[in-house]
Amino acid sequence: MTLALDGKVALVTGAGQGLGRSEALALAQAGARVVLNDLPGDAVQGVAEEIKTLGGEAAVCAGDVADWSTAEAMVAMALDSFGGLDILVNNAGVLRDRMIFTMSPEEWDLVIRVHLRGHFVTSRLATAYWRDRSKQTGAPVYARVINTSSEAFLLGSAGQPNYAAAKGGITALTLSIARSCARYGVLANAICPRARTEMTAALMGTAPDTGTSDPLSPDHVAPLVTYLASPAASRITGEVFIVHSGVVAVMAPPTLRASFTNLWSAESIHDALGGLFTAEPPVPGFVCEATLPLAESTFGE
Repeated sequence: MTLALDGKVALVTGAGQGLGRSEALALAQAGARVVLNDLPGDAVQGVAEEIKTLGGEAAVCAGDVADWSTAEAMVAMALDSFGGLDILVNNAGVLRDRMIFTMSPEEWDLVIRVHLRGHFVTSRLATAYWRDRSKQTGAPVYARVINTSSEAFLLGSAGQPNYAAAKGGITALTLSIARSCARYGVLANAICPRARTEMTAALMGTAPDTGTSDPLSPDHVAPLVTYLASPAASRITGEVFIVHSGVVAVMAPPTLRASFTNLWSAESIHDALGGLFTAEPPVPGFVCEATLPLAESTFGE
């Protein structure tokens, strides 16, 4: 199977900087023609010029990623400019970190809107296009969805209830797309990247001054995105990956810890569960901290 994306058309949101920029450049270098989305400004136009300078093809569809009209315009631009759509990379996002007991409704709504609704509107229109194409041809189409989740949903990040909730929703959305659209040829996967970007600067700190490339550069995430977009990844769908600094980890699905039957009263439930949860003070159980040791030294001081 080939890794090349010659003749394929990709749509990348949040493409003006950080992860989206690196992913768009990598897809273009692999041969894809790319539609770039971000808020209006010089940044996303600059990425388009970078791609063209490198011999690739790119078009810019600026606008609010969570607006239905922007998503319609993005898909229309892919069809009108390049004749189709094969790859959707949802990346755009914002942070408004705060503890749950001090978070404002506006901080909650903005993060959920940009991340979760932003993933929904593009996925809704792209999958409708692929479904129609599949029905017209009577065969599965070539279609890839690569969504951007986060370890925040695995860890229940204490200061990011809005972000963790959005990323958990994105993971569930990805799995739903993988199941519901498989018959049409759609493969959908989610990545949980660690990358030093403008959005994560407060968390990641500054890059180490070692004279070498930053181990947490977004450029180290882009190869996985390019691979998942390629024909070589034709058997991968409904998966969640952690990716950073040369590390790619495949997450296992949740497992069943225990199961009890014939529990018809609160007393019988207590008798069954009382011996299972014994930590004092109580600790959150449904979290995954196993990912934390992955190349911990890559974080800045």
